[in-house]
Amino acid sequence: MKDLLGRDEAVTVEFALRLFNEQILRTPVIESVSIEDAYGRVSAFDIVSTENLPGFNRSTMDGYAVDSADTFGASDTMPVYLQVKGQVLMGRQPEIRLQRGETCLIPTGGMLPEGSDAIVMFEYTNRIDDNMVEIMKTVSPGENVIMFNEDVGKGEVVIKSGHRLRPQDIGALAGLGILAIPVYRKPVVAIISTGDEVVPADRPVSTGEVRDINSYNLAGMISACCAVPLKRGIIRDDLDKLRAAVKQALNEADMLLITGGSSVGVADYTAKVINELGSPGVLFHGVAMKPGKPVIGGIVDGKPVFGLPGHPAAITVGFETFVEPLLMRLSGEIPNPNVPSRITVKALFGRNLSSGAGREEHVRVYVEKHNDMLWAIPVLGKSGLIRTLVQAEGIVIIPMNKSGLYEGEEVEVRLFR
Repeated sequence: MKDLLGRDEAVTVEFALRLFNEQILRTPVIESVSIEDAYGRVSAFDIVSTENLPGFNRSTMDGYAVDSADTFGASDTMPVYLQVKGQVLMGRQPEIRLQRGETCLIPTGGMLPEGSDAIVMFEYTNRIDDNMVEIMKTVSPGENVIMFNEDVGKGEVVIKSGHRLRPQDIGALAGLGILAIPVYRKPVVAIISTGDEVVPADRPVSTGEVRDINSYNLAGMISACCAVPLKRGIIRDDLDKLRAAVKQALNEADMLLITGGSSVGVADYTAKVINELGSPGVLFHGVAMKPGKPVIGGIVDGKPVFGLPGHPAAITVGFETFVEPLLMRLSGEIPNPNVPSRITVKALFGRNLSSGAGREEHVRVYVEKHNDMLWAIPVLGKSGLIRTLVQAEGIVIIPMNKSGLYEGEEVEVRLFR
């Protein structure tokens, strides 16, 4: 079904996302990186421990190492008395072997000596003299002790394939001595800005010209997704030049974002170029959303290509809605379906706001706190204003089946990265 201008009717956001989910994308390249460079990367294989961690039974408290059977029945009123046989030194294997009725001093992290299976904290002891200590608490086997394989066991999967590595994951791998990490290569995303009116940011502008905002905005969002932005410059409204620039960008990158050239007009060639350069070409042209309705989504020989409207707010909404989920796929990440992909907060909406029927509306908001309640305050303004994005801290989505939001209505705010 065509609209009045001859285009296919705008599809829903859900339908557009489903079209991309059905496409087969190019398999990410696997590489090995040092542990120092692995933060934020995605593991390409299951990583299995080759040793036990911590590798020895260690104390979690400062106190006395004991055979727990020697403390049975000990209390404040009926303490037991044990002979002190020296102390454990940090970072060294104990030379002490405890017999029944014996104990030794041990620091937090110290290795348990042979003959002991628990730690009595200092708070529950009373030193009688150099050779004798009073124990005033019963301890169980393993109390205040981390066993040799309690953290990680030999042969255990520590990191699953498709997991994005966090600082704590890197710490665990360091503790196991795994210093070369197999990961997927970061996706490279090319950016092409189009339009006769767009000039580089370092140039003075003449009347009718605007500086290139969008490539900087996109490069930042791409980097925040642990991908690599590749700026390919500004292309004038010329079909042959755009075709050549797109062809080169697709040879260098895993995804291409073209800003401008997505709405209807004699100088808008993006959809034509996408269809010319590879299969299956344009998947949709126009999505029932605001801002960002003219967005184009396509695939050229396994590589996603987007034509994003030139307005900054539409760029951001289009990126978060379509580009970000695809970047997760291109990076090899397997997300947990039970965990939101973005940080969200619950808040009360700050005013009555109507919404056009039949479209999903993305409202820019900032968050305030009044009377111990969070409020999402709309930042109103046209999608061509960068100021509205600078002032905003996140997005509230009004579903297409709602006619708006009421003041005080609970909403979910998707915070910007």
